[in-house]
Amino acid sequence: VQLQASGGGLVQAGGSLRLSCAASGGGFDNYFMGWFRQAPGLEREFVAAIRWSGGRTYYADSLKGRFTISSDNAKNTMYLQMNSLKHEDTAVYYCAAGSLPGIHRSFSYYSDKSRYTYWGQGTQVTVSS
Repeated sequence: VQLQASGGGLVQAGGSLRLSCAASGGGFDNYFMGWFRQAPGLEREFVAAIRWSGGRTYYADSLKGRFTISSDNAKNTMYLQMNSLKHEDTAVYYCAAGSLPGIHRSFSYYSDKSRYTYWGQGTQVTVSS
């Protein structure tokens, strides 16, 4: 599985960006995918995740309402729409994928970066204040 993130850039506070993550290398019905971000000097943190089949989504509480994760299964592409961007959203954004667990799991599973097997290269998002 290969993941290619794109769509980052420089935007003013209050603006919007849409990130894309193109996936290749296999069928993804049994996968979940997510976005994480990492600011300089900080831990990589969970942003959002989506189950590829069925489209159930999970969000970091602090980002609900501003960020929206979605997927286009026909294009094997995941998106992250980011609105009302703030300076503190500045980070490298990574997309990642993991195999679905055999049983239902809660938010804590999908927000745990150790559950993700495949990672994209990251795309820089810079929000000027």
